[in-house]
Amino acid sequence: MAMVHGNEYAGGWALENLRRGAPVLSSGRLTLILANLEAFDRFDAANPVMSRHVDEDLNRLWHNTRLNSREHSSELERARKIQPYIARADLLLDLHSTLWPSEPLFIAPPRQRSTELACALAGGKELPQMVLTDLGHHGGSRLIEHAHFMSPGGTGRSCLLEAGPHWEPSTVTVMESAIARLLAEAETIHLRGQATEESRQTEMAVVTDNIIARNADFNFVRPWEGGAMIPKAGTPLAHDGHDLICTPYDECLLIMPNLRPRRGQLAVRLARRTAALFRS
Repeated sequence: MAMVHGNEYAGGWALENLRRGAPVLSSGRLTLILANLEAFDRFDAANPVMSRHVDEDLNRLWHNTRLNSREHSSELERARKIQPYIARADLLLDLHSTLWPSEPLFIAPPRQRSTELACALAGGKELPQMVLTDLGHHGGSRLIEHAHFMSPGGTGRSCLLEAGPHWEPSTVTVMESAIARLLAEAETIHLRGQATEESRQTEMAVVTDNIIARNADFNFVRPWEGGAMIPKAGTPLAHDGHDLICTPYDECLLIMPNLRPRRGQLAVRLARRTAALFRS
């Protein structure tokens, strides 16, 4: 899956390059989806953020209460068309890129089987070694949290790759490396939850805090980059009105800071490294 957000066209390049290469599978079915082409049709290089979506964020709609509701929007209609393909997928890799500078990483929903998928991919050469687990997005359910991947008795595995900044050629390269790793290891990951090829050690982290901008004048004390590790607890991160936001513990990871958040938006996630897989 790529281009869930219309301005994240690096994923579109990666899937088109894959399609042109005509991959041959040893088993299974490969489905390539460009999710929000209607938003991409509005892309303007002078104002690229405006083509992220048409009516609402397509990556916040994947709970059954939204999918089965009577509500209507461009993105909801698209999600409903895509849903049958999602519901039959054994493995889902959702390709994304970032507006602000950030180290690439994998994000898995809080299910061990999906964390295993992310770790199997992260073990590949020239791929990000960080696998992040969180407890969802405050704005709504992401694609990787569709019921098919979250049900306790299910077998579907999903993960999201944040591959780097939107406009960098290296972002496409990271995506293509992840795709190649997935195609090479899909059968073993599906059946055993791990890769057959010798893997590098992965780094695990769990989000502990979602920092929401409560005021219009939210400002970081410096332009933090995603993946930065702050050594000491109590280090100032940002001013939110009269409040000072500080790191709550030593070795705090900053996950994809939004350097210009509007009031009510997620400004940054704080994460702590862990040695164990998340067990739901």
